[in-house]
Amino acid sequence: MFEMITARELAARQDSGETDYVLLDTRPEDSYEAWHVEGAKSFPFGLEETLTDDQRGEIDELANGNRILTICGKGATSTTLAAELDTNGFEDVAVVKGGMRDWNSLYETARLDTENDDLVIVQFQRRAKGCLSYLVGSKRAGEAVVVDPTRHTNQYVTTAAEEGLEIARVLDTHVHADHISGGRDLAARLDIPYHLGERATERDIDYEFDSLTDGETLSIGDIEIEVLSAPGHTTEMVAYRVGDEAVLTGDSLFLDSVGRTELEFSEDAAEEGARMQYETLHETLLELPNELTVLPGHVTVNNDGTYENASPGELVSASLGDVHDRLDLLTLDKEALIEQMVENIPEKPDNYETVISINLGTEPIESNRDATMLETGANNCAA
Repeated sequence: MFEMITARELAARQDSGETDYVLLDTRPEDSYEAWHVEGAKSFPFGLEETLTDDQRGEIDELANGNRILTICGKGATSTTLAAELDTNGFEDVAVVKGGMRDWNSLYETARLDTENDDLVIVQFQRRAKGCLSYLVGSKRAGEAVVVDPTRHTNQYVTTAAEEGLEIARVLDTHVHADHISGGRDLAARLDIPYHLGERATERDIDYEFDSLTDGETLSIGDIEIEVLSAPGHTTEMVAYRVGDEAVLTGDSLFLDSVGRTELEFSEDAAEEGARMQYETLHETLLELPNELTVLPGHVTVNNDGTYENASPGELVSASLGDVHDRLDLLTLDKEALIEQMVENIPEKPDNYETVISINLGTEPIESNRDATMLETGANNCAA
């Protein structure tokens, strides 16, 4: 009889470097090509399908005597294949329960080593999407803020408690386009303020929030968090400088790119956003000390499930000076950057218009299942 394993157990196998298994992805080929778990092999299989001799031979060759794991979107066709394998005499078979849906909800955490022994910065990594969020706190004050939380809010409350911190505020860098923010829900749950940049008042947001002005400073004990207006990816984008240690750049600056500018502005007005982006980069972010650690809002997750600049559980960060030196986009003059961003627009995030509407408060989420479906796939907010 085949077994069931969790997405977390699969992640543990990956992270330990185990190679004694083959992972078969039973989704259609186009779904696999768009986004899959690192190392998975495409093996499309239908709910009503039975295993043919040719397919059995193919699996024999792929498995080479190792354990066979199956995965699909939610666990349906992968279970069908596992049952067929069991019927056909394959003895060591397991299904990844919940499939890519559960894989999409896995998180890792990593800590920034800081010079200030009072400061705590924990990075939350949404493993499959590459969304990054943060807990920033003061040990002595016993307080913290959460920046850019996703909708799986329990992890922030739990981690804060483990660190001996009470969450005092929730901050979003901007109105997100690739995932549903958990900011309002977390703030309401804890009865604490929820913040966006002051230009969010221009975006017809259908809920109340506390706006933050450029240059404003929030204090968590002796830890100071400075608000930096950083429009470009969106008009209301802000970055948060944490003392002399780090800058949380949201979607304005990544380790390998900058934020795309047409998701709010539309392709026809992308030039306006690109112009803002250039000014944010060269007049705000690159004017900061090179020693500051850049903590971005996303890490690039490739279609094959690999991270571009780190590994799951490894801190996604670099000094501002290092990012400046290695990122060619930052060497372009204003007109060249605008041309690059307007003429080379990448594929848009899945369901981005609906996700934006939800984060503006103008469209409701009917269920967790609907939210999961809307967020399927890696982020795609970089230029």
